[in-house]
Amino acid sequence: MDYWSICLLLTSLFGTILQTGGVELSFELPDNAKQCFFEEIEKNATAMLEFQVVTGGQYDVDVTLEAPNKEIIYRQIKTQFDSHQFIAPMTGAYQACFSNEFSTFSHKLVYMDFRVGEQSSIVALGEHITVMTQMESSAQEVHKNLNSIVDYQTHHRLREAQGRKRAEDLNERVLIWSLMETLTILIISVGQVFTLKTFFTERKP
Repeated sequence: MDYWSICLLLTSLFGTILQTGGVELSFELPDNAKQCFFEEIEKNATAMLEFQVVTGGQYDVDVTLEAPNKEIIYRQIKTQFDSHQFIAPMTGAYQACFSNEFSTFSHKLVYMDFRVGEQSSIVALGEHITVMTQMESSAQEVHKNLNSIVDYQTHHRLREAQGRKRAEDLNERVLIWSLMETLTILIISVGQVFTLKTFFTERKP
């Protein structure tokens, strides 16, 4: 399975609009390349940046998160996966950049989840001014659990895609190694036959 197939698969799995705002996607990061994403965040709003390298090279990238005033809020060097939650110190466009400039030939597929705001509650229940009933409280708890399940499924699918890609790479390497061993055995066998043949061949005076 090539990079485009995995990218389309992950996009279909994770390309959903978040109730809290932000963006969730997977993208291809070529070698010697850098890609940045911008998100408008209000002052004192809670936001979280989460990422994971799904395929490619040593499964690592450089990540930086900048505030609108170019201040570095978060930075990681050659990291496979991580998450960072912060409170926006000012209103403006925050920039999350992923760099693969240290790699000369490895293309990578990166999953990113840039959430803004807290997870929203059920709209019908959130409009209540009075104390919620037991059924409403149970529905709210179920809603929170469903959000957690979605997060668990996302991480599980990421690990599954990463494990599948590693298994395919390993299978390809084993196949190449087996072909090389087979070719080497054939060459040695033919060489031994010709060598033994010279021992039993009468030489003309």
